[in-house]
Amino acid sequence: MSKTITIRRPDDWHLHLRDGAMLRAVLPETARHFARAIIMPNLVPPVVTGTQADAYRDRIMDALPEGMAFEPLMTLYLTEETDPDDVAAAQASGLIRAVKLYPAGATTNSASGVKNFDKVRPVLERMAEIGLPLCMHGEVTDHSVDIFDREAVFIDRVLDPIRRATPGLRVVMEHVTTSDAVDYVKSAPEDLAATITTHHLIINRNHILVGGIKPHYYCLPVAKRESHRLALRAAATSGDARFFLGTDSAPHVDALKEHACGCAGCFTATNTMSILAHVFEEEGALDRLEGFTSLHGPGYYRLPVNEGRITLTRGTDPVDYPAKIDGGDGPVTVFDPGFPLYWKVTA
Repeated sequence: MSKTITIRRPDDWHLHLRDGAMLRAVLPETARHFARAIIMPNLVPPVVTGTQADAYRDRIMDALPEGMAFEPLMTLYLTEETDPDDVAAAQASGLIRAVKLYPAGATTNSASGVKNFDKVRPVLERMAEIGLPLCMHGEVTDHSVDIFDREAVFIDRVLDPIRRATPGLRVVMEHVTTSDAVDYVKSAPEDLAATITTHHLIINRNHILVGGIKPHYYCLPVAKRESHRLALRAAATSGDARFFLGTDSAPHVDALKEHACGCAGCFTATNTMSILAHVFEEEGALDRLEGFTSLHGPGYYRLPVNEGRITLTRGTDPVDYPAKIDGGDGPVTVFDPGFPLYWKVTA
């Protein structure tokens, strides 16, 4: 017998849409189920000014297929030259909902990110004044720090000092991957929140490395040991409003993933809701799925929840998702959770 749940239409609070042919290929995969998404600005060149964000939003809306409803929530890429007045004007106009901080060299297209955090202090202080959230890729780039420790070290060296020096700054720790980050969020005031990805609820570092390297499980921050994955699942399914969905769905054509120096990113937009229903059912928390996907994020970003609804149905046969989609310049592999999925969006 089938089982159904109906929830408010979800939002994605961390999404990579890219540009050009890839944008046109992947946007429908998100817009099919999600009403809104925080759009990452790490294009080449990055989206660093309000004018550039406005132009990127126009390209996104131009790529949206007829009949689909979707609202891109734009962000600016923080650099050491970012103008606080431009940031404030972009927020006041309703154009942007956050600013994104990449430590220089931390992940894909982050070369223009921040090296000297003192240089961005005027921007952070203005953001605290106007209540604009800072989304942080939380990893240090110090090569002496083990890649599996970079998130925990970032909390101590960068995040905590920034928060102490900038009272009132609202911060989202994006794509947290460790129990350290979960514990830090729980210990902090409500101006700190965290997004959790779909894939970090599913994979640990063994999935990437055991039995041969699996490039389509390689992402940054890299998946950690099993104890951290379990901490993320507990946080996501807890009902704690400080944790909400940010898929970090990050498409790359296969030729750039299956490569001697492959790109980081998992493309999860296509099957995220099925995977999340599976996880929440396993944890006995289906009644908390709506909070994680549809309520906590709008609450933090001070936006209304979506009026629309979606219905997920658990069938008796596995859902037949495509293994790949056409990215325009080549195939893009859809994230494979490694087990059959029985939940799907049916309305």
